[in-house]
Amino acid sequence: MSDSPKNAQRITDEADVVLIGAGIMSSTLGAMLRQLEPTWSQIIFERLDGPAQESSSPWNNAGTGHSALCELNYTPEVNGKVDITKAIGINEKFQVSRQFWSHQVDNGILSDPSEFINPVPHVSFGQGADQVEYIKNRFNALKDHPLFQGMSYADDAETFAEKLPLMAKGRDFSNPVAISWIKEGTDINYGAQTKQFLAAAQAGGTEIRYGHEVKDIKADGAKWIVTVKNVHTGDTKTVKANFVFVGAGGYALDLLRSAGVPQVKGFAGFPVSGLWLRCTNEELIEQHAAKVYGKASVGAPPMSVPHLDTRVIDGQKGLLFGPYGGWTPKFLKQGSYLDLFKSIRPDNIPSYLGVAAQEFDLTKYLVTEVLKNQDKRMESLREYMPEAENGDWETIVAGQRVQVIKPTGFPKFGSLEFGTTLINNSEGTIAGLLGASPGASIAPSAMLELLERCFGDRMIAWGDKLKEMVPSYGKKLANEPELFAEQWERTQQTLKLEA
Repeated sequence: MSDSPKNAQRITDEADVVLIGAGIMSSTLGAMLRQLEPTWSQIIFERLDGPAQESSSPWNNAGTGHSALCELNYTPEVNGKVDITKAIGINEKFQVSRQFWSHQVDNGILSDPSEFINPVPHVSFGQGADQVEYIKNRFNALKDHPLFQGMSYADDAETFAEKLPLMAKGRDFSNPVAISWIKEGTDINYGAQTKQFLAAAQAGGTEIRYGHEVKDIKADGAKWIVTVKNVHTGDTKTVKANFVFVGAGGYALDLLRSAGVPQVKGFAGFPVSGLWLRCTNEELIEQHAAKVYGKASVGAPPMSVPHLDTRVIDGQKGLLFGPYGGWTPKFLKQGSYLDLFKSIRPDNIPSYLGVAAQEFDLTKYLVTEVLKNQDKRMESLREYMPEAENGDWETIVAGQRVQVIKPTGFPKFGSLEFGTTLINNSEGTIAGLLGASPGASIAPSAMLELLERCFGDRMIAWGDKLKEMVPSYGKKLANEPELFAEQWERTQQTLKLEA
């Protein structure tokens, strides 16, 4: 009689590192590990037939380098005072991204920065007396901070029309307006960046298997058995890995559950989709050159803050407005309508019920957004662009996000989180990323945190290489303005962002 377990699976491959998902997160971590441990083998599994087709696609996100230069949800007003703490933290993380990307360009891993990053001014916009006062207070709170150098402010019609001619046409300036701006903002195509990372990865020996969906992850001693299905043939294979990263977007939650990671117990996910209005009139597109962020509606999630966005995608300038909130039970844009229901477990039911009771405003907002037709969406656009005409805009579907519901226990039981949450087991052999905004723009910072958590015993040995990748690693640029100025100038040149 055989001693083999009845359900033992034949291992068809082994790898030091398995990365699940061919998006910006996996490609960033893979790039770091290839330089830190070039002898480690890597395999990437992607359920779709190409890279960056979900959240990393340029049409599925706003393409903003989330440096908090213009995003108002990072500078809340508390008791009449603007709190810039979160803005500083986000900006710090984006500076890490700039440094890491510059290093990758210098070393030939990222080939052409103009394909993925381009200069576009970032503008904060307020209308009405209350918002104008807030924009001015926000400007005063940020203008002298080292990370927000060069911020300007105006509340007169002439400057507004000069900076934002498309938004000035037909505007009744008897309703006061104010803007603050930094001309050194950026637009980023994370899809193009992902493709450059993965092209270098394949050239360096990383195997990428598209059309392969990870169905299960199970512990095998200190290693992991990853079960993968070929979505075209139905064939199932297993891979043994020393380390697994789950960068599968909305599907990360269930995959971490399947792996039995105790740290994910009680976590749940709330799916939020969205729509954009995309301009089809080339003349209008050429008249606008900025990312203009306004105030969110009451009850709206931060990812739904309205913005009129200049985009640079595949060398073409574009113009988007939105996003408009939507809802579907899918956890990925190309997911299943059963995703939400399949994610419900006894341990996360209290989290779901707690958020359902607390987030009435969000529910009301989403219902209102879902019921909007094209005419209603155009009304929202006209708050930014008074002379917008229906015939110049088309509706496109944005990416699907799954906001993290974090278990909190009594009395709330769950809280809806609007950032990214890194989950890893105590042994540091498996990790995954949950949540959305600010997502892609802080991928290098998030992956450095992953390295610290999962490979703490190697960090001293990796120290010199990490400082080479990110010269400010271990420091706060907010406290070292000279280092910030030095790295800002260096990354401006390397990423070809200088005028």
